[in-house]
Amino acid sequence: MIRKLLATLVLMLFASTAWAHMCPSLMSEIDDALQDETTVSQLDESTLEEVKELRAQGEEAHTAGNHDASVAALEQAKELLGI
Repeated sequence: MIRKLLATLVLMLFASTAWAHMCPSLMSEIDDALQDETTVSQLDESTLEEVKELRAQGEEAHTAGNHDASVAALEQAKELLGI
């Protein structure tokens, strides 16, 4: 019983670490897309502002250690960008 609990805790730790390392990569993809004039020109102003807000929310969540929320916001921004 204790071994199963310990194994579960270890797996949760590794999963959390994996999410943490994913956030900077997602932020970089969004930043690159925002630098691409072709990508940006295809967005209306409100969508562009929403992408920027989601990007900021993702970074804030990442910094606070809430990697699930960070990944969710960053993935939503990527979807709006079409990447």
